[in-house]
Amino acid sequence: MPEWTNDAFFYHIYPLGLCGAPARNDFYSPQTACLEQLYPWLDHMQELGINALYLGPVFESSAHGYDTADYYRVDRRLGSNQTLKELSREMHQKGLRLVLDGVFNHVGRDFWAFKDVQAKGQASEYCGWFSNLDFGRRSPNGDSFSYEGWAGHYDLVKLNLHNPAVVDHLLGAVAFWMDEFQIDGLRLDAADVLDHDFIRKLAAFCRESNKDFWLMGEVVQGDYQRWANPEMLDSVTNYECYKGLWSSHANKNYFEIAYSLNRLFGKEGVYRHLRLFNFADNHDVNRVASNLNNPAELYPLYCLLFTMPGIPSIYYGSEWGIEGKRTNRSDTMLRPALDLAKAPSGSLQPALAPAISRFARLRQESEALKWGDYRQLFVGSQQFAFSRRTANESFIVAVNSADKPAVVELDLRLAGIEGREVVDLLNDQEVFPIKAGKVCLDPVWPGWARVLRVR
Repeated sequence: MPEWTNDAFFYHIYPLGLCGAPARNDFYSPQTACLEQLYPWLDHMQELGINALYLGPVFESSAHGYDTADYYRVDRRLGSNQTLKELSREMHQKGLRLVLDGVFNHVGRDFWAFKDVQAKGQASEYCGWFSNLDFGRRSPNGDSFSYEGWAGHYDLVKLNLHNPAVVDHLLGAVAFWMDEFQIDGLRLDAADVLDHDFIRKLAAFCRESNKDFWLMGEVVQGDYQRWANPEMLDSVTNYECYKGLWSSHANKNYFEIAYSLNRLFGKEGVYRHLRLFNFADNHDVNRVASNLNNPAELYPLYCLLFTMPGIPSIYYGSEWGIEGKRTNRSDTMLRPALDLAKAPSGSLQPALAPAISRFARLRQESEALKWGDYRQLFVGSQQFAFSRRTANESFIVAVNSADKPAVVELDLRLAGIEGREVVDLLNDQEVFPIKAGKVCLDPVWPGWARVLRVR
């Protein structure tokens, strides 16, 4: 795991959405440098405490970006290669890391090699580039051959990652991105269905080129260690805790997220050695504000996101509590165009972004909150507390999602913590004494949290 990820706090931008790009690429319109809209957002990110951007997808595609047409060219709806190169240069001058989407499981029907097969049929030299190509049947789209689509979606053509020419093409693209755009890592789309041998080759290639290169994979379900291990990826998306974060609030049931955190990161946690990629929402799932019954629950939720083990990420706009739900046919509401000059003034939760900034600052200033061990101290339906500890410091985090103050008494001996008092770094340095190994937090305010250093 690259050392810079120890301190990483990500912002996630879906650029085709944020920039208001046309829904489909006509492949002949002039390049429009929409990525230039992101320059003011860089300052906004830094105000939040962010130091890394996951930006994607950005390469030439037919529609939503995950239907790639050309791995070597920035989507004309976003600009040119030079547009992205200049944005990356500005980001690195500001101390921001850049991670792009690597969409290697499938391509779009406008991908140049697939179009060659459409034009030449079995005479095309690229027939072996695609999975389960069969000239004995027609595709649902009327082609003279059938092929495998990703998850049954025939606008996404599955690549044959066992073909050395395909692997060479993709690794060549990654080398180009690393050299041209100076990227610091990749998020692998649909990593949970990618060929493992391909992931190993990609990982070896990237680490040989840059030992600080970070690889994170989209894994929705399964044993995360199948993908996050020394031969493959550094991290994967933590969908288990994503679910627990919102539903434990919406259902007044902190036992759900507590169970997941114990299972993943507790004393016998299966992933206590991993730094998973944590998020409350992204471009594929409902905005977290739309999943909650009470917007006040956003505050303890985001406190948990920044104090639980792993690498936190904010999806653009969610720092203002914007809403959006996907439908059976569209993700458009999850990926809106946003004007940075107007979005904060129209915020549904104007206090949320400042709160996130405070949570991020506390995390940034504490080694325990970044990579300390995790121990549960208390769990109730709407109150929850745990410790994070390293050899140098110990922290206690307590959250209350109820609509009234709560008294939470904690036995610090459960985590092997000793001290004379705890001081709340989130709330005006309030001090609570430790007596006989116990501390009474009276109160933990409604829809809020306490983040306390033991001393």
